[in-house]
Amino acid sequence: MAIGIMEVLLVNAKGLKNNEIFGGGIDPYVVMKYKTQERNSSVARGSGSNPEWNEKFSFRVEYPGGDNNYKLILTVMDKDTFSADDALGQATVYLEDLLAMGVENNGVAEMHPRKYSVVSCDQSYCGEIQVGIRFTPKIQHQTDGEEYGGWKDSEN
Repeated sequence: MAIGIMEVLLVNAKGLKNNEIFGGGIDPYVVMKYKTQERNSSVARGSGSNPEWNEKFSFRVEYPGGDNNYKLILTVMDKDTFSADDALGQATVYLEDLLAMGVENNGVAEMHPRKYSVVSCDQSYCGEIQVGIRFTPKIQHQTDGEEYGGWKDSEN
């Protein structure tokens, strides 16, 4: 098993639907969730349907893990002052291939920023979000063969 750090670069969003009843603008932010870890972006006040964040967030990752649920869920929210914040939509990034590549190569695996569709709860398209992801394994646990004093016992 490898333990490492996944860095998420939240770049921007485009074409988010304005769900304000009285015609006001939306103040979007993103809630990022990976397994039990959650991070919130800053609120892009006054940026409306095309916010830019350019913020980095870190998550602790174990691969392979127990539940094989390797996805980053990005929920785009609208910050409201006098009522509960509204969910504008959600995008899901599947990470298993990226994590496997980082572990197999014993190094950094990276997905350059790309666009993901944001969909509402009824699965209708409501914009796109752009994120980049980098996974860096830090600790590798040996599970095959025995080690003696830091050296693996060879069969020769």
